[in-house]
Amino acid sequence: MPTVSVGRDCLFAALGQTYTQEKFEELCFNFGIELDDVTTEKAIMRKECHLEEEADDDEEVIYKIEVPANRYDLLCLEGLAQALRVFNGKEGTPAYTLASISKESMLKIHVHKETSKIRPYVVCAVLRDINFDEASYNSFIELQDKLHENICRRRTLVAIGTHDLDTLQGPFTYEALPPEKINFVPLKQEKNFRADELMEVYKSDLKLKKFLHIIENSPVYPVIYDCRRTVLSLPPIINGAHSSITLKTKNVFIECTATDLTKAKIVLNTMVTAFSLYCRNKYEVEPVEVVYDGGKSLISPELSEYSMEVPLSYISRSIGVSLKADEVASLLNRMQLRAEKGAPGGEQNIKVSVPPTRSDVLHPCDVMEDVAIAYGYNNIPKTKFPSSEVVSLIELEDLLRLEVAMNGFTEIKSWILCSSQENFAMLNRTDDESTAVIIANPRSADFEVVRTTLMLGGLKTIGKNKNKSKPIKLFEVSDTVRLDGTKDVGATNVRRLTALYCGTNSGFERIHSLLDRVMEVMATPFVPIGDSSGYYIQRSDHAHEFLPARQASIIYKGKHIGMFGIVHPQVLKNFDIPDPCSVLELDIEPFLQA
Repeated sequence: MPTVSVGRDCLFAALGQTYTQEKFEELCFNFGIELDDVTTEKAIMRKECHLEEEADDDEEVIYKIEVPANRYDLLCLEGLAQALRVFNGKEGTPAYTLASISKESMLKIHVHKETSKIRPYVVCAVLRDINFDEASYNSFIELQDKLHENICRRRTLVAIGTHDLDTLQGPFTYEALPPEKINFVPLKQEKNFRADELMEVYKSDLKLKKFLHIIENSPVYPVIYDCRRTVLSLPPIINGAHSSITLKTKNVFIECTATDLTKAKIVLNTMVTAFSLYCRNKYEVEPVEVVYDGGKSLISPELSEYSMEVPLSYISRSIGVSLKADEVASLLNRMQLRAEKGAPGGEQNIKVSVPPTRSDVLHPCDVMEDVAIAYGYNNIPKTKFPSSEVVSLIELEDLLRLEVAMNGFTEIKSWILCSSQENFAMLNRTDDESTAVIIANPRSADFEVVRTTLMLGGLKTIGKNKNKSKPIKLFEVSDTVRLDGTKDVGATNVRRLTALYCGTNSGFERIHSLLDRVMEVMATPFVPIGDSSGYYIQRSDHAHEFLPARQASIIYKGKHIGMFGIVHPQVLKNFDIPDPCSVLELDIEPFLQA
């Protein structure tokens, strides 16, 4: 989840109250966020530069706060402080409005049809009579960076440009031209560059080079001009120097170009709702008309609230607490959702108005979740889950965890996503393209597929801790995922147990004895090969992650449920493990039937 860094003193000033660290952590927990770290700006710099200087007493304290990935309104100090003030009952949810101006006097941006070849959408807005200080200006820039890294998917879906409107003259045009025909002075430069020349310049720029691939192979580049042909920006790469904003900027023109119009609207709403706070007319935004080549037009931003009705019975049943309509409405108002009792007659509903800041609220379950957060998860009484199968699986997991831990193994929790190379090649396996679920558009090569085996996490953990004292004994109970054409989602989860032993010897007999103990706890007898009344082990040579003739299949009631063996030396080398290692892995769901 994204982490927001804010100055403690600035945050407390915005909240209108100071807190001890313990009390602030409690507030964060109650609101559904987490104080992840407490540091200082200089400490961050010392860490990055590997310096060992002593801290000064006057260093500003920085709170690093982890927020939900879909709460884009919390990615800056302004949005975070406002949400917490409303949660604490110190103010109501602001009403965001569009400035009352005629369509004729409204700023316009004309979209040329060629943009459909590269980046077809744009939405815009103006923040009039804004008053920046150094802190709010820095927060304005940082919010753009946070949005670019999250919902904008590193500018592939949306790119934000902000400009000093007083240096420009409307109407604007959004065009797509061959790169050699685009010429301007980019931000933080002093001379003109053609767009194709800029691509070469920025290939050595650590920050901008990662965005070049978005447009560099296109025959046309997107570009925004004012009526005097002054370049505002070359999205999604760089803004023009002519319209760059400063602390003295009073009127800010914001444009968001995109391949996804819905996300562009969310990004624009997030920017203007957070920083209209600093305008002379608080929470008022000046709209801009976007005119497309065929004559179709739209007014942005869209700040209207949308309504939904949620049955009170659904909320109470889902949370497990009987709540009255007035109480639910009060709880939702604390979460920035305007709520009131629905019309009388029939089933009691809660009428909810969702403001433009809450783009994460899409379904009644989102409303129910906010009620649960405001009510307090710790205040919800504990009850047994109604599904006996799920309860049995949870109880089975707890039983296995306790038993394996009592045998001297330490539990780990590893990522369910991994690279394709780790899942296959590093385990001496071949990717048959019919086993692993592939992640579309992964953020990095480390998260390309969903793991098909738990032993991967254990081997990576041992590789990172190979200098620790031996033996290292680890276990994990968690999910793996495999493609399954019989399921409506095309895949199925498999709950497994894995245990690893690494020491001066392979520990094969220890892993074998752990298997025997697990089966004993499961009241499963060891039976001769071919007997389906219990379990037996059978020599195997087909698992390439293990040594040949040093591995065995586990057969439970006639079905193959797992393997154990000595890890192949090549696999150990792949994970940088110098000592021999043995692994046990088996499915635990078959035991539910016993």
